[in-house]
Amino acid sequence: MISLSDYSAYDGIGLAELVARKEVTSDELIEAAFAAIAKVNPRINAVLQTMPQEAAATVRAGLPRGPFSGVPFLIKEILLHAKGVRCEMGSRLAKGFTPDADTELMARFRRAGVVLVGTTQTPEFGYNPTTETKAFGPVHNPWDLGRSAGGSSGGTGAAVAAGIVPLAHGNDGGGSIRIPASCNGLVGLKPSRDRVPQGPDYADALCGLACEFVLTRSVRDAAAMLDAVAGPDPGAPGYPAPPARPYREQIGIPPSRLRIAWTTTPGSGEKVDPECERAVHETVRLLESLGHTLVEDRPRYDWEAFLDHIHVIWAAFGVAIIDAVCAATGRKPGPDNLEAVTLTSYEDGKRYSAIDLVNAMAHCNVVSRAVGAFFEKVDVLITPTIARPPAPLGEIDQDRKGLSAREWTRQIFSYVPFTPLFNVTGQPAISLPLHWSEGGLPIGVQAVGRFDDEATLLSLAAQLEQAQPWASRRPLVHAAEP
Repeated sequence: MISLSDYSAYDGIGLAELVARKEVTSDELIEAAFAAIAKVNPRINAVLQTMPQEAAATVRAGLPRGPFSGVPFLIKEILLHAKGVRCEMGSRLAKGFTPDADTELMARFRRAGVVLVGTTQTPEFGYNPTTETKAFGPVHNPWDLGRSAGGSSGGTGAAVAAGIVPLAHGNDGGGSIRIPASCNGLVGLKPSRDRVPQGPDYADALCGLACEFVLTRSVRDAAAMLDAVAGPDPGAPGYPAPPARPYREQIGIPPSRLRIAWTTTPGSGEKVDPECERAVHETVRLLESLGHTLVEDRPRYDWEAFLDHIHVIWAAFGVAIIDAVCAATGRKPGPDNLEAVTLTSYEDGKRYSAIDLVNAMAHCNVVSRAVGAFFEKVDVLITPTIARPPAPLGEIDQDRKGLSAREWTRQIFSYVPFTPLFNVTGQPAISLPLHWSEGGLPIGVQAVGRFDDEATLLSLAAQLEQAQPWASRRPLVHAAEP
């Protein structure tokens, strides 16, 4: 039996290599994962469902020879789903909703060799940069139990950081992979639009703003999983240019000298926390020492118009997903099964017309063109991932009465003003755990690449990981603690 200390010290590739060398069995890894859940989840509340019988049956049936063969895995309860596994989307409205088939990405995760052991929390319908639901309670940050683990993939972020699994599923419509990566000291890659399939349920969820992938503790796990799951599925709306070589190979090649822009000023122009500024400044110095050219610069766009149009897209998609849940469950949305702001946003979304949505998407095109022109001059952009260290639990309250839908949008994007722009443009962006605050909280740094250029982004991320390793850092609550 592998100890929890040893189990949680490896990334996903490392655990798969142990299985391949027959130093440990898949059954032993699964047993370790459930032991880790039992040990830490009562304190962090990240994992919702556990599936010991299903996991054992998966191993008995024989695992594919993928890059993560035998590695325990968790999925977030929204968008992606697995056959016969509840997917309640953080909401009482969706209680008991159980899909009857795997989505394409779930099938690809299985072919990569992972073993599904459970599910993780999301805020109600994913519309929150923290994960604190009325249905299931708050997810606690393992670095500080009074702080947010981020959102909307907050359950995944906390579970991976606490050593329950080495990597797990997340998705990102405004920063929902990158935000919890920053809050929990992890690697969070948002791939280019359509790099990872969303079929058959969606073409481009959230009008193209949303994408699916994983949170990891190492860059190589992100690269290897992208190799495993990337590519169009039948009927996909499009696919970015495929990489010249596998991403796993690309990270072994140091990037050429890059022209890198950096900023600590968000589109809103508001001041960010000094710790987030310091994280970027230290990263700039590190990048210069690695031979890259750094320039202080950023894309310019109209923040207020951006907020107005993003709000329309989020509100309209919220109506669509809530109506779909109601059709599946026979329930009606109301204050007894939706949090206050969710219900307000649903009602607000009902007011918008088709032309409002078309105009919102047209504005996204204007913004994308301006940002695309900016990236003609630079290879990568460096920013803080979020505007301040992880928020105290209870501060960003999706069940707050009297808050308008528009006020909610402003509040949440004020907390995370750097991430949503790149959901609009569809560019790849990654949060890296390159800084910790004086109080010991993780502070992520975001790197953004040109559209379809995950190769440069991952190569640079691997270079930074080697120059300033983070693998030895562990939070207060961790599977390996005595």
